Amino acid sequence: MIPYGRQNIDDEDIDAVIDVLKSDFLTQGPKVPEFEQHVARYCQVKYAVAVNSATSALHLACLALGVNATSRVWTSAVSFVASANCARYCGAEVDFVDIDPATINLCPQALKKKLQQAEKDNSLPDVVIVVHMAGQPCDMASIHALAKQYDFAVIEDASHAIGSEYQGKKTGSCQFSDITVFSFHPVKIITTAEGGIAVTNKASLAEKMRLLRSHGVTRDAHQMRREESDQEPGSWYYQQLELGFNYRMTDLQAALGIRQLNKLDSYVAQRNQLAQGYHQALQTLPLTLLPISENSLSSFHLYIIQVAAETHKNLFEALRQSGVGVNLHYMPIYLQPYYRDLGFQPGYCPKAEAYSASAISLPLYPGLSDENRDYVCDTLKTLLAKERAI
Repeated sequence: MIPYGRQNIDDEDIDAVIDVLKSDFLTQGPKVPEFEQHVARYCQVKYAVAVNSATSALHLACLALGVNATSRVWTSAVSFVASANCARYCGAEVDFVDIDPATINLCPQALKKKLQQAEKDNSLPDVVIVVHMAGQPCDMASIHALAKQYDFAVIEDASHAIGSEYQGKKTGSCQFSDITVFSFHPVKIITTAEGGIAVTNKASLAEKMRLLRSHGVTRDAHQMRREESDQEPGSWYYQQLELGFNYRMTDLQAALGIRQLNKLDSYVAQRNQLAQGYHQALQTLPLTLLPISENSLSSFHLYIIQVAAETHKNLFEALRQSGVGVNLHYMPIYLQPYYRDLGFQPGYCPKAEAYSASAISLPLYPGLSDENRDYVCDTLKTLLAKERAI
């Protein structure tokens, strides 16, 4: 089976992890802050907070922005459930914005229309989480303008998109957002086995996320609270300031991440080359292909095609039976049973539903051979011809 995605680990990656295994620090040592510095430098952003998953990073981002049970958080209808769950962890009300079918990203026009109605209803969002679907950056300038007009914070869920660029800057620069989150799951652009990171240009947000990722505990004397009756503490002293979490990244993961980051631009270039090859081979078939943007650089976490809805299920299953590990990214979040129980129903975001009824993710990752890519394309051509003949 040719997987839709997989990690790319070489001997230098393995050696970096072994070096940590032989060191004095396996969990909280020097590699985590070193990795954070490397990511911040790469993204041209001031602060980076490494954690054990992108889901954890999204949760901390929401908490740092003050999301709570009185908050409203909106996100794209098409994403993995974590993009909405992070706000629900905080007790917030979650709502969804329909997509632009041309990009699969949150549609700025749909967002604007929804905001106009919400202003009339006195139900504007506190935070909007935008998702750079498949590695293609959203129209952040338009979303930022709406954020200024309607006074909401912006989180970029860039789990798919490290290494991508928008308006000449790396995704993660936070030029148009408060916080950006990346994922380092094995099928993503680079990996730390599991792991994630939140980046920001705001010191207060970074400080809050650092505190919450480690039980809400600090040893920083400048952060500690003092009562007049308190004696001067010893060097062993720490305080729990808030109810935090154990969301920390380990030195083992960070060492792998540092090595992987060195290869990030090469990986993105390979993914774009593979995507161009797919595009050339498939453009004459009865498929809808996502356009390759000339104004931004996609990291191409996924290569997604869309087929006729009536052939979708049969084609998907036939590809898998032929050894092509296709997948669907994603069903609309609000159609999951948990969100239906909150009152969402089919038809809420029609464009998202039409997309999910036709979308198929083809294999795409560094190391995918030309032979395997050609096999995917040839298999797809054969199966489509059979569908037309029926």
